[in-house]
Amino acid sequence: MSLAHIEINLHAKQALAVNTPATEVLFGGAAGGGKSLTMRAAAIMWCSQIAGLQVYLFRRLRDDLVKNHIEGPRGFRQLLHPWVDSGFCEMVEDEIRFWNGSKIFLCHCKDEKDRYKYLGAEIHVLLIDELTTFSEVIYRFLRSRVRMVGISLPAQFTGMFPRILASSNPGNVGHHWVKAAFIDPRPPLECGTMSGDEGGMVRQFIPAKLDDNPSLMKEEPDYELRLAGLGNPALVRAMRDGDWNVIAGAFFPEFETEKHVVPFRNLPLYWYRFRSFDWGSARPFAVHWWAVSDGELADFPRGALICYREWYGAPKDDAGRSKPNVGLRLTAEEVADGIKAREEGDIPGLNKQMGGVADPSIFAEDGGPSIADRMASRKVFFRPADNKRVGIRGAMGGWDQLRARLKGDGEKPGIYWFSKCVDTIRTLPALQSDEDRPEDCDSDGEDHAADSIRYACLSRPYTAPLPPEMEPARDRYNRAWRPATSRNRGSPWAA
Repeated sequence: MSLAHIEINLHAKQALAVNTPATEVLFGGAAGGGKSLTMRAAAIMWCSQIAGLQVYLFRRLRDDLVKNHIEGPRGFRQLLHPWVDSGFCEMVEDEIRFWNGSKIFLCHCKDEKDRYKYLGAEIHVLLIDELTTFSEVIYRFLRSRVRMVGISLPAQFTGMFPRILASSNPGNVGHHWVKAAFIDPRPPLECGTMSGDEGGMVRQFIPAKLDDNPSLMKEEPDYELRLAGLGNPALVRAMRDGDWNVIAGAFFPEFETEKHVVPFRNLPLYWYRFRSFDWGSARPFAVHWWAVSDGELADFPRGALICYREWYGAPKDDAGRSKPNVGLRLTAEEVADGIKAREEGDIPGLNKQMGGVADPSIFAEDGGPSIADRMASRKVFFRPADNKRVGIRGAMGGWDQLRARLKGDGEKPGIYWFSKCVDTIRTLPALQSDEDRPEDCDSDGEDHAADSIRYACLSRPYTAPLPPEMEPARDRYNRAWRPATSRNRGSPWAA
């Protein structure tokens, strides 16, 4: 009996993703580029030509795996039915078995703890659909399972296996780490051999847009109009054009760089200021320093928060960018010393220490001094922050407070960041809603800076009117410090 015929036609970009010599590939970037079909076609082609091959195809949720890859038009069940009917292939639950011993495992990995289900897997081909729905921790773990021993490769596949083929649109919880790994380092289509700590594979980004999928354009000519009808212009650019510089599905769509990010400037030195802090070790910590406007400067309404400095506890790459969601693993004492050094001179002429609010977890005592106590031993003091993420019984939660400040009074926001606060500007607009609790952000995302900002907003740092009897003292203070421009432009605010 001859093998029943299966015909899958690939367009140019799809064929490139399948045949590229790169071994760690991100394919896609826009809706409608034919990403999912490319993965199924590659899995079928490779399994039919390489005996004993083990292909693992992942979606984050099992329901999405079934809807997008198993059932429906051009799903595995429809594509493979000639071979299934002829007895050359069988589908058993979440496993596809070929006549030559090759297999496709249909997998899901919703949470980081679920990755350990694949601890013993030997993955010859790793396919990940919608990569930005996964955390970097899950991806790095699954990549560590990619290896190939004892498989005889046909000559045309020499050097191409083991391999990874991932697809994704911009946005979601993994937007920044995927962008940092595949989009930012090199131009599209250019290959780069990665270092050992980045997996050592040959990495490539192959963009694909709606125009690269003529079949969809022919069968669904109005699909582009439906993308344009998403409403949010940023979301349209992300999904239609594959623009990685906009965030699809942002938890804080109110954030606008033009409104909320301002260049450095000298601020009145008598403004009340404080710090907020979110602890992290294996994951980044975040420290923000804030000044509260009294309304004297027309640029900032009364009560507005201005973040004039941040310290984000993440290692830097060669270009000076923070590695997404990786911590410095500093001790509490080392963090405290770093905070103290950065704010030296922030309150010149005043004999007092800066206070702040911090993640309540640092005050926990478990068989020894708390993190807060250890930082206090270095003269860095905090009080526990209000930790409400979502409001209950009519009270505003931290995210509501932050959203209200981003909106402001309709003319001006109630919160700003100096342009040097690059990690806040990088991570805050990328946060996504939690799938199970839309009023909260997805904590699998890089929410450390956002948590610190939330603590600051919930501390209710509004400036009270200056009593008339204090005005002469304020004027004397201003005359004493404002002429000292070299000092004001130095350590207090430029750091």
